Amino acid sequence: MEFLQIISAEDYRTEKIFKSYCSSFPEDERREWFQFVKLFEYPNVKVISVLNQSENVGYLIVWELSSFLFVEHFEVFAEYRNQNLGSKITDWLFKNFPRIILEIEPETLNEYAKRRFLFYQRNGFSLIDELYVQPSYGEGKNSLNLWLLGNYTPENLSQVKDEIYDIVYH
Repeated sequence: MEFLQIISAEDYRTEKIFKSYCSSFPEDERREWFQFVKLFEYPNVKVISVLNQSENVGYLIVWELSSFLFVEHFEVFAEYRNQNLGSKITDWLFKNFPRIILEIEPETLNEYAKRRFLFYQRNGFSLIDELYVQPSYGEGKNSLNLWLLGNYTPENLSQVKDEIYDIVYH
């Protein structure tokens, strides 16, 4: 597997990533195009194309914050799912970033959310906050009650959440 940072919205992979992002994540859980392309301006954001055998199979959108990596979005494209690629991606994350936090829908939401939670648990993440609220991505979008998962337990969870709110959802 290869993990290649995309450094420009003009990269040919950006359009495919955004199209899949829009079809896979609910409206309230994602940015609009103008917000998405703005991510490339932030030095602590990385949009990473995931390749397997030279095929673009998914992507990561991550924020390198003060003491942890925040995974804003993680997706294996639909046509490549159920091939153990998600586990290989989490292995890469663990090898490259000692402290990782991400947000997911509560497992009680539906069967897909439950499967996602079990996937993350199998791959080394644990629930660190059931009361997390993802701020709205902007006008016309709702804030969401989500769960925070981590591969570690932060000493000061409120500080971690404040940093996510202040930087990712500014």
